Amino acid sequence: MAAVELQGVTKSYDGKTTVVHGVDLDIQHGEFVVFVGPSGCGKSTLLRMIAGLEPITGGEVRIDGKVVNDLPPRSRDIAMVFQDYALYPHKTLYENMAFGLRLRKTPEAEIDKRVTDAAKLLRIDHMLQRRPAALSGGQRQRVAIGRAIVREPKVFLFDEPLSNLDAQLRNEMRSEIKRLHQRLGATIIYVTHDQTEAMTLADRIAVLSGGHKMQYDTPDAIYNRPAALFVAGFTGAPPMNLVDCTLAGDRADLGGATIQLPPELARRAAGLGKLKFGVRPENLGLQANTVNAQAVPAVVSLLEPLGAETLLTLRVGHSEVVARAPASFKDKPGTPLTIWLSPEHLHLFDAESGTAI
Repeated sequence: MAAVELQGVTKSYDGKTTVVHGVDLDIQHGEFVVFVGPSGCGKSTLLRMIAGLEPITGGEVRIDGKVVNDLPPRSRDIAMVFQDYALYPHKTLYENMAFGLRLRKTPEAEIDKRVTDAAKLLRIDHMLQRRPAALSGGQRQRVAIGRAIVREPKVFLFDEPLSNLDAQLRNEMRSEIKRLHQRLGATIIYVTHDQTEAMTLADRIAVLSGGHKMQYDTPDAIYNRPAALFVAGFTGAPPMNLVDCTLAGDRADLGGATIQLPPELARRAAGLGKLKFGVRPENLGLQANTVNAQAVPAVVSLLEPLGAETLLTLRVGHSEVVARAPASFKDKPGTPLTIWLSPEHLHLFDAESGTAI
């Protein structure tokens, strides 16, 4: 295990356009950190700079306290797992997992022990003499992970390893990777565009947008205390409701509907111009679930039954918001109802800077 530190890391391919902007991160020994964000946000580029597959334009990368900017990948003591498996089709699973160790002149007895132990850990020990063509996508990814494990590196790097799998297999492999981290206690840096993967796997998440670090925190903080408008709108399925509003004293005016704000939130927002009001779908209650919940009139616009629950699109003032409702909810579009909001679940963002208030 090793700690990884990024200090002011930047990347530019042509010396003019910057694609990663001064990213600072500290990743602790044994921590599982996920880089998440939409396509083109710089997350894979950042991972490749840590691996040494991309040169660093500015800043420093330290692994176990050592600056590695100028070290080749083989000298950084990392192992990387890619989304395309990169297995040798003519070699057995055993040979695929042992190949890198043989290149390093590892004794055969040690190779056999490492490969066998890793295969047992990943539950593929019964198929070590098969070739990749005989395996499912999930089994091939297990082999790719096993090839990384036998290296016994200081840091594991995963670059969207599940993106080629179907939804059910992706869920299964996500659980396997979570268990693997618990057993190995390894330092893992993992890249994904899937915020569900990020929330379920990570000890901490770095949310990236346009090459900028938007927030670096625990999954709970990312979800419940987003530091930026982008983070609020990116996390959650469905994401946070974000509605244009203005401040009317200590109330948020959504245009035709006003909502009482907590005193401290109203104080911080005073004097600001364009604002965004935010509340997550699960925090729009159909019943008052706290003593200080406030009632807001709404009208049903759309029902989306999902089996275990129903998503409601509601008209509140001049805006529409999404709420979660029980599967038994059957009110038709056009039906007026009351939704309840608790002050502790309300958010405000500066619409111009995108920062949380």
